Amino acid sequence: MSAVAAVLSAVTHSPRGSDLPTCPVCADSMVAAEASAYLADNIISYLWTCDTCGYGFVTKHSLKRLVCN
Repeated sequence: MSAVAAVLSAVTHSPRGSDLPTCPVCADSMVAAEASAYLADNIISYLWTCDTCGYGFVTKHSLKRLVCN
């Protein structure tokens, strides 16, 4: 199945837990991203592809720097 990539403009803070996406076309839940890439400024993008309908999209998540005392 081919996927049409659509970039979601929102930058969220956590790619885990209840923040896992659902397909905007068929509303099926997604468990794992197909691919990921580290971008500049501590941002990670994830490629999601729906197993049910084949729709694909990208999410972006910002990472916070840990500061040790």
